[in-house]
Amino acid sequence: MSEAEPDPLERAIEATLFAAEAPMTVDALAAHLGDAAPGDVRAALATLTARYGPRGVHLVERGGRWHFETAPDLAHLLRREKEQVRRLSRAATEVLAIIAYHEPVSRAEIESIRGVQTSAGTLDVLMEAGWVKPAGRREVPGRPVIYATTPEFLDHFGLASRRDLSGIDELRAAGLLDPVDEAMEAAMRFDPDEPDEAESDDEDPS
Repeated sequence: MSEAEPDPLERAIEATLFAAEAPMTVDALAAHLGDAAPGDVRAALATLTARYGPRGVHLVERGGRWHFETAPDLAHLLRREKEQVRRLSRAATEVLAIIAYHEPVSRAEIESIRGVQTSAGTLDVLMEAGWVKPAGRREVPGRPVIYATTPEFLDHFGLASRRDLSGIDELRAAGLLDPVDEAMEAAMRFDPDEPDEAESDDEDPS
């Protein structure tokens, strides 16, 4: 039995996302496709997500942006050697976890939660990794820079949004966390109410 004729909008979205250099939002897809209604685009994305579910690539949403990625159970086939920037220190993983759960957050607020000073180098490492970015300034005296996570952070940890952070245990059980990710998981369980045994991270964070 031949398959039903594919929907033109679904085909157009599929082709657009395959060719896109970066993940796209529903509104960006609708604009790119001319007169497509955002609601129709969402419905087509839902259909395509189900269609690609059992295949070697999946259509996924990360932070409101859509793209194709390798199925999790096949990721090991494409895994590359870790880049130096991914070898994060304990300080860097703690800072990343704090930003993820409290964003947007300033450096002073990060230090208040950790109980120790945070070197500028630690934040630089996280920004070089593409997981953290400046997100404006806090409207208080001194107007400190505030930091937030990026879509790349969500993509790396397989999260559709920050609401999924509590699912880290599921990722570990599925074998999707590498040593850096496991350090991130441990940092996410950091309890700011417990005595902080960490020392100041003025040393090289990498």
